[in-house]
Amino acid sequence: MSQLPIHFFSEDISFTLKHKGLLRTWIKNTIVEEGFKLRELNFIFCSDNYLLSMNQQYLKHDTFTDIITFDNSEKKGEIVGDIFISLERIQENAQGFKVKTEDELHRVMIHGTLHLLGYADKGKEAKALMTDKEDLYLSKRAF
Repeated sequence: MSQLPIHFFSEDISFTLKHKGLLRTWIKNTIVEEGFKLRELNFIFCSDNYLLSMNQQYLKHDTFTDIITFDNSEKKGEIVGDIFISLERIQENAQGFKVKTEDELHRVMIHGTLHLLGYADKGKEAKALMTDKEDLYLSKRAF
């Protein structure tokens, strides 16, 4: 089987992601189940300060965040994107929500993927739908 076009990178931190193959399959299955075609998806893991700088530069927000998703798709129904994730935010949020860091990381990874699939999280109804979709796809992890 050829390698799926899902890539993992680190910027300004040292991080080794566990279950890369299983994560690629899970994310691709999510994309396919939603009726989209996967072209290329990059996950970039970084520090709070790195993501804050991106948030300021590209979104004009001066706040820490756990994730920023860039949709680079040129054709409707195809996924091409970059998802930047602050591991410091993930660790802090996991403690706050009293969940495993790995589970919080997977939730945020699928959250970013769902954004690329057209789901929003602004407003009560959109946020509820996003959370339902996150829960649905998290329940389909095979690991």
